[in-house]
Amino acid sequence: MAPTILVVGATGNTGRALVEILPKLLQSSKTLSDYRIIALTRSSKSPVAQKLAKLPGVEVREQNWIEITSDWLREHQVVRAFIAPHNEPSQFSEESTFHVAALNAGVKYVVRISTTAANVRPDCKAYYPRTHWAIEALLSSPEFSNLQWTSLQPNIFSNFYLSGAAEFIKQYRKTGKQGALKLMASKDAPVGVIYPDDVGVFAAHLLSQEDTAVHNKAKYVLNGPVDITGKQIVDLVEQYTGTQVDHVDYEDMSFVDMLYEYQYAPTHQSKNVITSIKHAAETAWEGKCTASTTSKAVLELAPPKITPAEALKGLLEE
Repeated sequence: MAPTILVVGATGNTGRALVEILPKLLQSSKTLSDYRIIALTRSSKSPVAQKLAKLPGVEVREQNWIEITSDWLREHQVVRAFIAPHNEPSQFSEESTFHVAALNAGVKYVVRISTTAANVRPDCKAYYPRTHWAIEALLSSPEFSNLQWTSLQPNIFSNFYLSGAAEFIKQYRKTGKQGALKLMASKDAPVGVIYPDDVGVFAAHLLSQEDTAVHNKAKYVLNGPVDITGKQIVDLVEQYTGTQVDHVDYEDMSFVDMLYEYQYAPTHQSKNVITSIKHAAETAWEGKCTASTTSKAVLELAPPKITPAEALKGLLEE
């Protein structure tokens, strides 16, 4: 069996683009051309999974990543791995279990998805960036010295950041009537939102490096190619609707309350923990998440290309 690169979340936000480009990068490598890819998904019958399964050297498998063991990794000869963990309250326990399994199985290199760099600190008011900080601290410990790793700290994804704008445009096109345009963005703060595909492409370039040591323990900041403000989002909306927006709710985080009520309250999760997500956008509103903070290595290996305007156009075509 050939050495294997494991991709957790292959049909997700970042995993799909990664799996699409990785086989080409491996084929052009002097030392990795015989590596195969195992792409994990929750449904191998989905259209995306079916498409990925046709790529050379890619095997799509249904497997819950939180149940992966060292034995499973050894059995499948996994030497490198990509993981885009969930942001549920159980993230630390489940992701750290994966990394312990990888360490004990002799996996050589892991690329993981973190979150907005300005939030990855132990005192962040939002709960999930603290989890990412804790995972990075765990991987930085001497006990994990045999496992090379890179943590990607992407800014907020543009498709999520612009979803309110896309929904407003779609509804206006259907009804000719306006509701409130609800935006997570502040009116004036520039934010370098990034398209998920750009993150996946960069991760693929890391996983295809012949020597990963130069990227070991690196925490790379990823933003889109240009900044956008809330006012500029409104300008885009008005271009699509051909009319002035009557009412804009900037810095709107009301979706968090709905998220709690419909997803977490029935399972008796802590409301205090879940609603702390409302604080996640504060660093963006403070101007700390601009495109200028992108790491040099990102710009050298695979600079992000998709602009907010292009992302919004894509959302409207779905």
